[in-house]
Amino acid sequence: MVHEKNRHINLHDLADFSPKSHVKKDLIKTGGFNTVLICLDDSQEIPPHPEPYYVIFLVLEGKGVITSGNSRYDVAPGHLISVESNEDRGIRCIERMTIIGIQQPH
Repeated sequence: MVHEKNRHINLHDLADFSPKSHVKKDLIKTGGFNTVLICLDDSQEIPPHPEPYYVIFLVLEGKGVITSGNSRYDVAPGHLISVESNEDRGIRCIERMTIIGIQQPH
């Protein structure tokens, strides 16, 4: 985990992919938000499921589909999707994806 005192993070150096499953790395944890790096290889999926916190997903690289509540969005680099607390969220990767997740702590 990268702690809140680090002010410079090279996301390309931290990106890590596994043929078995998505990879999630904690980047910054503070009292106000948690930031994670999510990496998915082609055809990997995080099935839609509810979580008890608000989250914003920012797609840095790749293409896929992000579920937010009852909606599904085709996403590519530069797309930002928000998901309310307790709503379903999920990610289906079409082309290797790197995503930042900014979570409201719960």
